[in-house]
Amino acid sequence: MKKILLIGAGRSTSSLTQYLLFNAENENWFITIADQSKELASEAANNHNNARAIAFDVNNEEERSRLIDEHDLIISMLPAHMHMSVAKDCIKYKKHMATASYVSEEMKALDSEAKAAGIVMMNEIGVDPGIDHMSAMRVIDDIRDNGGELKAFETFTGGLVAPESDNNPWNYKFTWNPRNVVLAGTGTAQFIQGGKYKYIPYNQLFRRTEIIDIEGYGKFEGYANRDSLSYREIYDLNDIPTMYRGTLRKPGYCKAWDLFVQLGATDDTYVLEGSENMTNREFINSFLGFNPNDSVELKFKHYLNIRQDEIELFEKFEWLGIFEDTKIGLKNATPAQILQHILEQKWTLAPEDKDMIVMWHRFRFKTAKGEDKEIHSSMVVKGDDQRYTAMAKTVGLPLAISVKMILNGTITTPGVHVPILKEIYNPILDELENYGINFVEKEVTPTFY
Repeated sequence: MKKILLIGAGRSTSSLTQYLLFNAENENWFITIADQSKELASEAANNHNNARAIAFDVNNEEERSRLIDEHDLIISMLPAHMHMSVAKDCIKYKKHMATASYVSEEMKALDSEAKAAGIVMMNEIGVDPGIDHMSAMRVIDDIRDNGGELKAFETFTGGLVAPESDNNPWNYKFTWNPRNVVLAGTGTAQFIQGGKYKYIPYNQLFRRTEIIDIEGYGKFEGYANRDSLSYREIYDLNDIPTMYRGTLRKPGYCKAWDLFVQLGATDDTYVLEGSENMTNREFINSFLGFNPNDSVELKFKHYLNIRQDEIELFEKFEWLGIFEDTKIGLKNATPAQILQHILEQKWTLAPEDKDMIVMWHRFRFKTAKGEDKEIHSSMVVKGDDQRYTAMAKTVGLPLAISVKMILNGTITTPGVHVPILKEIYNPILDELENYGINFVEKEVTPTFY
């Protein structure tokens, strides 16, 4: 019997645990679900005969070492910065490891040790990163195999609220870590277009958007991710003239979010004095000029140049309750933490809500005959409810399938991996189609920059 240790039983693990438990008997697996909260772990284990739930502190070195040594494969669903202690123990005890997180430089550095230990350390096997890699590489490899040369690759992903649950003026609700949403885009976005390196500073990021039309779902707007350039090496596209990765939102979101950026409400570098006793209204006012004769609303409009006719734009902020005298109650909080707190009151999925993952790729290439071609590829996945979300499905199912492939010997090459090889991505993408996770491809008239 193969023993699997799942560390972390948070919101993104529902589909992962469901898959593991459903296949446990046939695959001869026993699954230990470990979390700081025994209650969460027990809920995930669901009294399954081939599973147990335990309370677990990953910082307890003795317990962590013992547990890892007792299992054949470790799935880490911890925050990314906590993977390394698990990874080092996996190497020490020669145990396979899988995670949906980005490969850090520290994780990359373990490649030779993982190879020496004869273990597979699979990373970036969620949705973004994960499904984005696999779906892109399937098309890219097909173009190459037919003698083509890729000239442009653009890709966008968005975790959004499904249309049937879209009932607020921002057309958005949290489907992933709220903190990551608030801090999205900080730093400088870098990419290449038409052979020219491009950079967008954070204070301009949400003003530089692309419009993308996805058949059946309408228009979306996309803003650039921080780093598109590193993906040239990952995909073996070092000479490609255009490489651009971005995030999708519904139209109007970016213009409104940019006002929070310009205001300074997304800053996470300092603590606001007296934040514990501050109200939403006082929080917003703290960024505005001193004028006792003008209301906070009026100063907000003037400072951010919101015109009188931009009623829908201003209503977004009114709806959030940022001008209300609601006490925040957060001690020693940064502006970003306070903003997150305010947004969580409005943007949290209700039990009956459904979320939606949207992914879109654009490939422009020259065929072996020298013809210019362009392919658009899109995926839309909806969640079932607040628990079995589209985010949980698209993160958890690729990860679970890769675990099965490692344990049954389909994936055997040791080392630190991301899913860009045919022998990895083809069977995973094929199985994902059984769960309604599939791409629609169409050829269009090529566009040029």
